[in-house]
Amino acid sequence: MAISLKKGEKVNLTKDNPGLSKIVLGLGWDINQYDTGGSFDLDSSAFLLGDNGKITNENDFIFYGNLTHKSGALKHMGDNRTGEGEGDDEQIKVDLSAVPENISKIVFTATIYEAEERRQNFGQISNAFIRVYDETTGNEILRYDLGEDFSIETAVVFGELYKNNKEWKFNAIGSGFQGGLAALCANFGVDVG
Repeated sequence: MAISLKKGEKVNLTKDNPGLSKIVLGLGWDINQYDTGGSFDLDSSAFLLGDNGKITNENDFIFYGNLTHKSGALKHMGDNRTGEGEGDDEQIKVDLSAVPENISKIVFTATIYEAEERRQNFGQISNAFIRVYDETTGNEILRYDLGEDFSIETAVVFGELYKNNKEWKFNAIGSGFQGGLAALCANFGVDVG
């Protein structure tokens, strides 16, 4: 049975699941009942960070424009432009055994494409979640339902995987950002110029 996390809670993935190496992070969301007159396009992404909390090179930013990390450790399964339907809207596969040694944390985020132009924010999104499941068995390990009331944020850090004494852990973050993808990139050291 999957562990249901609250904001700030952490769980040890590899200690409780010996031999776990291939996982999938699924992100999902719905648009709430308030119609903004335009469609929503949310984009998931991942930042592979070193000990300093920044990317070590430009390839450490995985998103719809860079789907696979050069190490093979992460693979973004593609952009869902509508978020319609049940279950995961976007997925990122992670091979924990292939994550480079210099990477200590992987942060998973979602942003609203062209949020400023479309006058959209995460306050108009409902039922947002991130879940982690074992790719081999399909068993869900954990789930974090965002459940936050974001009124002006156009980007959200859902959670992070991090290494601690050779074990992989997951931390439910639930932190909003103004400024969309550019703000996240600046925060994690990606040059968007």
